[in-house]
Amino acid sequence: MSNLPKIAWIGLGIMGSPMSENLIKAGYDVTGFTLEQDKLDRLAAAGGAAAPSIAEAVRDADVIITMVPASPHVEAISYGPEGILENARQGALLIDMSSITPQTSVDLAAAAKDKGIRVLDAPVSGGEAGAIEAVLSIMVGGEQADFDIAKPIFEALGKTIVLCGPHGSGQTVKAANQLIVAVNIQACAEAVVFLEKSGVNLVAALDVLNGGLAGSTVLTRKKDNFLNRDFKPGFRIDLHHKDMGIVTDAARNVGAALPVGAVVAQLVASLRAQGDGGLDHSALLRAVERLSGAQV
Repeated sequence: MSNLPKIAWIGLGIMGSPMSENLIKAGYDVTGFTLEQDKLDRLAAAGGAAAPSIAEAVRDADVIITMVPASPHVEAISYGPEGILENARQGALLIDMSSITPQTSVDLAAAAKDKGIRVLDAPVSGGEAGAIEAVLSIMVGGEQADFDIAKPIFEALGKTIVLCGPHGSGQTVKAANQLIVAVNIQACAEAVVFLEKSGVNLVAALDVLNGGLAGSTVLTRKKDNFLNRDFKPGFRIDLHHKDMGIVTDAARNVGAALPVGAVVAQLVASLRAQGDGGLDHSALLRAVERLSGAQV
């Protein structure tokens, strides 16, 4: 029998499935729940256990990890008679790795405390590739003691793991991350269109740019997307639209001006309105192409 904590995993999407599988590889006992049967079958095939409900998944868990799309989903799985807070045991640690509003995380931590459940908000950056390779950046909000308990779990999922402050701090840092990523992708997309219209060898240009100050993780990860117009979702425009709403609202609340971020948020929204919400966020290239007169 393993001495490792028993883990319940709620949400087995693009990120959740490979992350839960990495915990199984690290020796953890993982019981999962999600709404899609094929995702439950995938977890079982990887050595995990599939639960028929949230209540069944979390009942005996030492640690509960959630990875769902947005604040309403976190609230739906956390509250109510069939939710996590009503069915988890006292003393359990709830780690929400979704990207949601900081206030949602603060409210969840307060509600969980009344039930004797500890909470960390621990959103991630790195996309599907980072989840598969277990090299995610994990930004955490909560108590130091809970972070220390969770750190071995985080180390099976990522490489850069930082406690950023009290509850909600992880989500605030993730909002800043999404701001930087969106602006970076937009700049790369504009450069790609500029280079192509100028008749430059795009492969050579992106290689040399990525070797200098213009280089970035975004360009490294998304270069092939740009070159091949491959927008299979690693992180969907729909989700980045949600995240830009989070950072825009949070910045307004604290009195921070985001002039460039506001423009990029509108470009993300326009791409979504044109039916591209299900594509990878590197599809911001399509928006620049449309603005530049290309037939997309």
